Amino acid sequence: NNSYDYSFKILLIGDSGVGKSSILLSFISNSVHDLSPTIGVDFKIKMLSAGGKRLKLTIWDTAGQERFGTLISSYYRGAHGIILVYDVTRRETFTNLSDTWAKEVELYSTNKECIKVLVGNKVDRDSERAVSKEEGMALAEEHKCSFLECSAKTRENVLQCFKELSLKISNIVPFYEYVYCRYVNHTLHAILPYYQRGNFKENFELPEAALILEQILEVPSLLENGSAAVKQHVLKQKQEYKALHGGGCCS
Repeated sequence: NNSYDYSFKILLIGDSGVGKSSILLSFISNSVHDLSPTIGVDFKIKMLSAGGKRLKLTIWDTAGQERFGTLISSYYRGAHGIILVYDVTRRETFTNLSDTWAKEVELYSTNKECIKVLVGNKVDRDSERAVSKEEGMALAEEHKCSFLECSAKTRENVLQCFKELSLKISNIVPFYEYVYCRYVNHTLHAILPYYQRGNFKENFELPEAALILEQILEVPSLLENGSAAVKQHVLKQKQEYKALHGGGCCS
């Protein structure tokens, strides 16, 4: 059954070798053996039921920064959830979350409602642990995100990681619906009459209006099937807007 209620874009970020691909494969399938290093960007799709809803998760996995270079902004665009992964046996991967990855999220994430979870991987190698659970919890609190420790190898807490993240994203869906149905509709209808009366430039700076519309219409869509009516309404308003000003600044 390929039908779903919500579609979420989730990112896995962190240094090379922390087990991002292993966590993803452990979630998608039952095997993480003979896993080659990720080159560039890869993604997988997984259906998940949570909170009474059927969710389509598109999960993006990248090579670590030292192999792939700083992640481009388009990778972060429209992400609803981000999983920041470190290796509990390698302290530098934990330090890099604050020094590099958290800063990158702050810089490039376009969705200010994006839900984040901090994950310490490889707890099956507890005798080699270099980062305590308490340190992980403290860092998560500092960055206002959830915290879990897991093992991609034994699959401990892997499902819980994705399920908890998806549930938290689901909880803000009503907010996005409200933005689309009320804010978008109200703002577009407030602007369009000025075009119809031919005195738009007297009341609005054109670049300013274009920026307003761009910001409104760039709100991440959480509902591909469930919000079809909402999306059609937004598209109709956008087309009407373009027709009225001849495909100018916002085309």
